This record gives sequence, structure tokens and C-alpha cells, in this order.
Amino acid sequence: MPDWLTYRLSDFLLFSPRTYYRMFELYHTQTWPIHLVVLGSVVAVVVLLRREEEWRDRAIAGVLAVWWLWVAIAFHLQRYATINWAGRYFAALFAIQALLLVWFGVIRTRLRFRLSQERAEYLAAGVLVIALVFGPLAGRIAGRSWRQVEMFGLTPDPTAIATLAFLAISTARPHRALIMIPAVWCAIGAATLWALGSPEAWLVMSAGLAGLILAIRHDASIQAVA
Repeated sequence: MPDWLTYRLSDFLLFSPRTYYRMFELYHTQTWPIHLVVLGSVVAVVVLLRREEEWRDRAIAGVLAVWWLWVAIAFHLQRYATINWAGRYFAALFAIQALLLVWFGVIRTRLRFRLSQERAEYLAAGVLVIALVFGPLAGRIAGRSWRQVEMFGLTPDPTAIATLAFLAISTARPHRALIMIPAVWCAIGAATLWALGSPEAWLVMSAGLAGLILAIRHDASIQAVA
């Protein structure tokens, strides 16, 4: 049997759980009070979802793009890359997603966010709640402090999950690249947490998979109608 078959996923990690979560703690400490700005933007997006202004969809896509760009630079490039050489490539991936959101959502207006009474959109709202609320709570349940948990708009996993939820409620067909990059990250994030022995791996994997399925089914239904 080849030697590589004896390796576990954790054998490929370049850092310990303590180093990983310490990075989150320093990140939250050093970037405070940007958390209040992000929280304000979340409230603004929720309010915009209930309004009918013509610029509403562009604004929401723009906010999502800012979140992805912030995570690309402030988290991946400036922090994660210091403990994982792949961090710079993750930063590039998140920056590409930000550009795609600007191109398709702000410039071309190919994203139109609507909340209706359809069951699928209730499920998408549930995925969004997981990203906003249950994600941070899961970190606390796992025994970490508030400064070590992942937060929407500031760290990768909940940002990717929430983006899939937003794409699942777009009444315009989202480009496949907009769906695939968050889905790829959910797989990477879940694998990392699994290697660290964190029970949150199941949450990220399940929420990411649910968001991906909803977004793809929604995309297929829009295409069929067209």
C-alpha cells in the first residue's frame, strides 16, 4: 500500500488548532470596531430587501462585494497567509468573487434580490440565519471565545454561506461563477475545520451544500422559465 494512503487530512495542516484560533482572536482585536460597520451593513441589507428602490439590487450586490474584498485583503492576505502559504491564493479567489459581484450585480444588474412566500426562499433564509447567527454560536458552543469565532462579512465561511443564500433568492439568473466560488470555499473551509477536529465542519459543509443546491435549482428554474 502506498505511504500516502496512511496520511490523514490533519497531516497536511501547516498550523495547529491553537495557532489557527489565535489568528482569529488577533484579527478581531486588531480590526475592531469594523465589526460595528459590518453589523450596520447587514441591517441595511435586510432593510433594502423589503424596499423597492431601483438601486436596491445594485446596493446589495455592492455590499456583498465589499465583504468579499475585505475578507480577501484583511483576513486572507494579511493574516491567513502568515500561517498558510495558500492564503494568498485564497485572497485572489475572494477578490475575484468581489469583482464578479461588481460586474454582474452592480454594473450589469444581473442580480435581483426578492423575498417571496416560496418554500425554497424560506430555506434560503434559513441558510442566511445559519451564517449570521448560528455560525458564531457554534464557535462558542465548541468552547472558543467570542474573539475566536467566525463572523459574517469578516471571515470566510459565513460570508460564503450567506452569499449562496443571497444568490438563491435572486430572481435573475446568477452567473455560475458567482455560485461556484462560494461553494468551493465552503468545501475548503469544511475540510480545514474537519482536519482541526472542529464539529463546525458539519455545519459549514451542510449549510454550504444546502445553499449550493438551492442556488443551482433556482438558477435552473429561472433558465427553464426563460
